Amino acid sequence: MKPFLPLLFLAILIGTSCNRKVQRIETDTTVDLSGRWNDTDARLTAAELVSEIMGQPWLERHKRNNGGEEPVVIVGMVENKSHEHIEAEVFTKELEKAFVKSGRVRLVQGGTKREQIRRERADQQNNASQSTMKSWGLEVGADYMMQGSINSIMDAYKRKKVIYYQIDMILTNMETNEVVWIGDKKIKKFVKN
Repeated sequence: MKPFLPLLFLAILIGTSCNRKVQRIETDTTVDLSGRWNDTDARLTAAELVSEIMGQPWLERHKRNNGGEEPVVIVGMVENKSHEHIEAEVFTKELEKAFVKSGRVRLVQGGTKREQIRRERADQQNNASQSTMKSWGLEVGADYMMQGSINSIMDAYKRKKVIYYQIDMILTNMETNEVVWIGDKKIKKFVKN
């Protein structure tokens, strides 16, 4: 009878694991299973911060001082200082999309993407026709760099926890090093297991 118990346990385990159901949902649907940072947090935070930054005086001041031209922005590093793994690039891409969609600033490529473009331009110097090869030294320089950090605090007791996220962003004038805007977004989640 004893050899039968492990087989019964295995059969129950296999039977319950086959009940998985996967359902496709809209990408803007809010689903928060664990209470950790997720795609909804990244999307909503980026939209709120860009909305805030577009309504601040730095934008009109730049246009007034530069003949009405839109400012050129580069999104730099957003450092994850939280207690969990957060893929900061998901958040920075949401920021970049919101900037481009606003039509009120121009966005230039930074980091590894910029290096990839420069490698392609270098390759064109040897392999593209004279009429289609892109020239060096014509990149648009950024007027401002956006940088920031994601921080978190978690408080837990027994089967309850509160997770607090604070996303701090800074926009800096590239020429003068002047901070022209500081913004933040706070998210607090209560999780009960």
